[in-house]
Amino acid sequence: MKENQEFEEQLDENLSENEQEPTEATDQLDVEVVEELTTEQELEKKIDELTKALEEEGKKLRVMADMENVKRRASLDYQTLQTYRAQNVMVNILPVLDNFERALAVEAKEEETKALLTGMDMVYRSLVEALKSDGLEEIEALDQEFDPNFHQAVMTGNEEDKDSGIVLEELQKGYKLKERVLRPSMVKVNE
Repeated sequence: MKENQEFEEQLDENLSENEQEPTEATDQLDVEVVEELTTEQELEKKIDELTKALEEEGKKLRVMADMENVKRRASLDYQTLQTYRAQNVMVNILPVLDNFERALAVEAKEEETKALLTGMDMVYRSLVEALKSDGLEEIEALDQEFDPNFHQAVMTGNEEDKDSGIVLEELQKGYKLKERVLRPSMVKVNE
């Protein structure tokens, strides 16, 4: 019996030792789990902070891109304005050019009239040169193929020696400012 009693005491000791080890191990596991949870929470918090910072940076970049687009558009508008700044003045001067051309087409018989026409011709040429320096160009029409972008057909004719769609006669000159048509040429077109 004594042996049984010793055996039981030893068994109790072993059991109590075994109970303590799992408790220490469990405590250590609990600490690790708590540390992991804290680390995960910190990581999630950091991820949220970085996501917010990234969104803010994206907003800043979009605002900067919008500003650049506004600057670029304003620059293009200014360049277009500068290119075609004289358009209204030139449109108003075109009838003056037409009247000069009609006056210069008159035949002068007297010396005084010839001298007057010579002076008018000089004024006409200097006016045309000034307008050309700002980009005014005559639209070529005579013997050209009809182009509705540059010509306005007001009459048709029938000349068999010329192809269909060829301009036979220019009734009024057309002009363009750089690439923009100010007034199309009024023309007579072959059928």
